[in-house]
Amino acid sequence: MDKRRRKQAKTESSYAEEVSSIEWEFINMSEQEEDLIHRMYKLVGDRWSLIAGRIPGRKAEEIERFWIMRHSQAFATRREQLTKCKS
Repeated sequence: MDKRRRKQAKTESSYAEEVSSIEWEFINMSEQEEDLIHRMYKLVGDRWSLIAGRIPGRKAEEIERFWIMRHSQAFATRREQLTKCKS
């Protein structure tokens, strides 16, 4: 495993540990906002302030929280529960 992947794995696990102890409300983003976040993340990585600067009315912390909650295993079961409740 190269340095970049090790760093990413370490970062993801620390996010999961940090986030799992906090109850966050899920952030609703429009499809366009989600698409832009994904595309920007591919280009610039986790530079949340740079990404937030492209989305009017969104803060860097909000974008980061959205990303963590969307891509963290710690929130996977909660996302599934919310999806089932809406159906």
